[in-house]
Amino acid sequence: MRRLIRVVACGVCAGVLLSGCTSGDSDNSSRNTATGVPVGAAATAETFEEVVRDVLPSIAQINTAGGLGSGVVYDDDGHIVTNAHVVGAETTFTVTFATGGNPVTASLVATYQPDDLAVIKVDGDLPVEPASFGDSGDLAVGELVLAMGSPLGLSASVTNGIVSALGRTVTEPATTTAPATTIADMIQTSAAINPGNSGGALVDMDKEVIGIPTLAATDEELGGAAPGIGFAISSDTVKRIVDQIVRDGRVTDSGRAALDIVVRTVADGESNLIGVGVVETIQGGAAADAGIQAGDVITKINDTDTPTVTKLNEVLASLSPGDEVTVTFRRGGDTETVRVTLGQR
Repeated sequence: MRRLIRVVACGVCAGVLLSGCTSGDSDNSSRNTATGVPVGAAATAETFEEVVRDVLPSIAQINTAGGLGSGVVYDDDGHIVTNAHVVGAETTFTVTFATGGNPVTASLVATYQPDDLAVIKVDGDLPVEPASFGDSGDLAVGELVLAMGSPLGLSASVTNGIVSALGRTVTEPATTTAPATTIADMIQTSAAINPGNSGGALVDMDKEVIGIPTLAATDEELGGAAPGIGFAISSDTVKRIVDQIVRDGRVTDSGRAALDIVVRTVADGESNLIGVGVVETIQGGAAADAGIQAGDVITKINDTDTPTVTKLNEVLASLSPGDEVTVTFRRGGDTETVRVTLGQR
C-alpha cells in the first residue's frame, strides 16, 4: 500500500517560551598535527560549535498575537526575513535574540505569499549582526547542515542533518491567513524542523544561511510527523525576493509563471477529478489572449495532466514567464488545445 505523505507549515505555534544556550569551545578535540585541523568525530563537533557560535546570534524569535516563529537578520538596516505564514495578517511584532537582552519591536515591511516569505524591520537600533546568505545553487546532496530557530517556543535551538535532496517542488497547504501555494527549488533536509522553526535558518558548514526552514512532512498513515523529511526555501529564492522587498517595498519580478486565471478543481458526478475549471480570466492575461474562457476545464499542460489546482500550480512552478506551452482544455463536449505564452504571477 502506498503511504500518504503531506507537508505542513511549521510556523506560528503557541507554547512556553524558554531560553536556549549556545555551545562553548571543545577542549578535547583531536587535531592533525601537520595542519592543526580537527579530525574525525571531533572535527564535526568542533565545526558545529563554531558555526553555532557565529550564526545563532543572528537568529530571531518573532512573537505574534497568535504564537511565534523564527527569523534571520538579513542586513545592517534591521531587516529580518521570515515566512509569510509566521507573520500572518499582523503588522507589528516583538522580537528577541539568542544573545539575550530586552525584546525589541519590529514592523512589517511586506509579505510575498506565493513564496511564503515576509520581511519585518526592527524599530530602532539592531542589537546583533546580520547573517551571511550563501548560494544554494552550489549545494550538493549529502552536505552537513544545521537548522536554527525556536521550535515549540524553545528559543535558540539547533538541530543537525544533511541536504537530502535539491530542487523539490512542494505544495504548502492553506492556512487561516493564506491560500495554498506551490514553492519550487526547495531544499529537502533531514535536520529536524518543528512548529516554531519556520522562518529560521538552514546553515551550511561555511557559516552561511542556505535556506529558510518552512515545511515538515507528516505521515497520514501514522498520524504524525514523518521523521527526517523537512523543506527549506532556497537562499537563492530568498535573496531574489527579499532584495526586491527591501529595495521597493514589494516584489516587482517574481519569476513565477502564470496563466492569469482564477480556477477551481472540477469533479464529475461520481467525484472523479477531471481538471481545473476556469472561473475567471484576467483581461489581457496569458490565458485570455490565447482564447481560453471562463467555463473551460483545463486538463493538461504540455504532456502533464492537471486534474487538480494543486497539480496545475506544480506544473506552473516548473516553468518560467515567457515560456510557450500547449494547454489542453474541455469546452462543452469538445477537447481543444491552444498555445499559450505564460505571464508572470
